[in-house]
Amino acid sequence: MNGSTFWKRGQPLLLASGSATRRQMLEAAGIPLVVVRAPVDEGAIAATLLETRRTPAEIAIALAHAKAEAAARKHPEELLLAADQTLDHQGRLLMKPADLDHARAQLLSLRGTAHFLHSAAVLRRGDSVLWAGIASASLQMRNFSAAFLDAYLDSMGPLVTTTVGGYQLEALGIHLFDSIEGDHSTILGLPLIPVLHALRDLDCLAA
Repeated sequence: MNGSTFWKRGQPLLLASGSATRRQMLEAAGIPLVVVRAPVDEGAIAATLLETRRTPAEIAIALAHAKAEAAARKHPEELLLAADQTLDHQGRLLMKPADLDHARAQLLSLRGTAHFLHSAAVLRRGDSVLWAGIASASLQMRNFSAAFLDAYLDSMGPLVTTTVGGYQLEALGIHLFDSIEGDHSTILGLPLIPVLHALRDLDCLAA
């Protein structure tokens, strides 16, 4: 029996996320996918929410809802999953760094301290939100040297701007940390186990 045998729907799940890591996690779990675009201005949404004193965790779920809504307008009949992740450093929201200098500044601010990653997801069909959830992980960054940071940024190159915080934990970013508490999929950007539970409750997966 291969993993796809567990999927009970005739149609694949639409994934409203451009993250290759999220796609790979779901495909590894045997979920047939079609990736669709969910054009939202994450920075503008986050900025507006920060003005109303929303927390980084609240912003993560709001961004996932915004992506789900945008995708549902184009695919109103389909079951879709949207997700987003925020980094919470002592209550301060960090987004994807704009360039290498920004990444350096973020990593220096995180060095030697703990932060949280909040990963949110939403299942939606048309105007109906079928499920929404969020999970968090705590990460303690080590007090690395300036020379190490130079070598890390040189090795990562432009990839350092593609994730919140400027690191990929599944790659060279693992060298930045002393300790990690939380589910691995949550750290990679998707609360996978809660999503699978929700899909079973919706009779999309074998129980």
